[in-house]
Amino acid sequence: MKHYFTVIVCIMYSVFCTAQVFEVETIKYEGDDSKRINLVILGDGYQTSELDRFVTDATSFSNELFSQSPFLEYKDYFNVYAIKVPSDESGADHPATATDVNEPLTPITTADTYFNSTFDGFGFHRLLFYGIDWPSSNVARSKIISVLADNFPAYDSALILVNSTVYGGSGGEFPISSMAASANEIAIHELGHSLFNLLDEYYPGDGRLREDINATRESDPNEIKWKNWVGSNNVNIYPYGTSGEAATWNRPHQNCKMRYLGTPFCSVCKEGMIEKIHDLVSPVDTFSPNNDTPVANPTFPLDFELSLIKPSPNTLESVWTLNRINIANNVDTVSLLDTDLIEGNNTLTSVITDNSPMLRVDNHDTVHVNTVTWTINYSALSIDTIDAQSNSYNIALYPNPANSILNFKFESNRDTTVKVNIMSLDGKQIQSLTLTPYQVKEIDISNFSSGIYVANFYANNTRLTSKKIIKN
Repeated sequence: MKHYFTVIVCIMYSVFCTAQVFEVETIKYEGDDSKRINLVILGDGYQTSELDRFVTDATSFSNELFSQSPFLEYKDYFNVYAIKVPSDESGADHPATATDVNEPLTPITTADTYFNSTFDGFGFHRLLFYGIDWPSSNVARSKIISVLADNFPAYDSALILVNSTVYGGSGGEFPISSMAASANEIAIHELGHSLFNLLDEYYPGDGRLREDINATRESDPNEIKWKNWVGSNNVNIYPYGTSGEAATWNRPHQNCKMRYLGTPFCSVCKEGMIEKIHDLVSPVDTFSPNNDTPVANPTFPLDFELSLIKPSPNTLESVWTLNRINIANNVDTVSLLDTDLIEGNNTLTSVITDNSPMLRVDNHDTVHVNTVTWTINYSALSIDTIDAQSNSYNIALYPNPANSILNFKFESNRDTTVKVNIMSLDGKQIQSLTLTPYQVKEIDISNFSSGIYVANFYANNTRLTSKKIIKN
């Protein structure tokens, strides 16, 4: 499901600020902006005469980004645009105020750029930012938000490319990369921070780590958040250092892009990135019939069709049920005859999940499920109405394994409920509960015998998914 909070903020800025309209160039277009992740690239330090080169730089970055996993497999989920923002002067500021190097490491420069890009941010020479510190960056941040609001308010992530060959970059709300020799790698690394909440896997310094996808203080292989990957693809529990605070934090890999440029993302980072992709957009692009373009005077056989945004290679799986009876798997179209229907309302549902080998959702906190449901009112050998709707579910079950308390939660883009049946491996129902969106449901499993159980999740009597529960 798309997040529109940033868009609302942008619209508010556009109301109160003078509009600055610039040319927007399409770098990569895969489909409707409302159904894709829109990556918008801004340039800083490019004069008007250099804007064609900015587009070339943005295109080079996009091409490199989508040649690397998991962007390669999920390239059809992204649109990429470039906004041509001219600066009065080329380059970026370098005031030579960094304290981590002997300044001036590179020549002292001052450049009148649109977003005030500067090296030596917060005292670090390589930290390229839209300001030397937080107070000085507030004005530039407002300009970034205003430009996005006036030119592409439906953005999901915005990246700034700076016209300087000096090495530098930063993550945060708006990741920035210079055009140094490793510019594309810098930008991809910083995008990992801003769009996917990945942390550095080199030690960034005391007080700079937190619990997140690829960093934790947990050291128990049975409890660690990437427990499903331990022992695979060189994933394990690696301390950031051998002493001090660094020794209390762990990363999943020794050679991930979040540690070294020019290397792939590790399996743990890839999984987190794919989960964020599914959180932002549904793999269901379109479906028919739909309520916007209903079938006029429908006749048999009647086709029901999905158009899915498929990874490459395709890892999406679909399960089709008619009145809770399975009728097809892993197809995009089913055809119904009048003899397939009962008098009254019939429910046709397709449940779509991603079975990518880069996801190990067994025992993982969250699973993403998408559904399309058609309610077909059939009477007297004719179709009276067909009502269609799609839905997305983010279902979480944690902690897992658990000793006593187990939490359930789901998010949905519709006001609905989810029923959970907890079953033993011999098929006996142990407990049943009903979930409401965005509310955590806590159950006590301390009286369960140690072992493995299965939680089956249902919406409108259709099974969405199953998750294994381990009771310690």
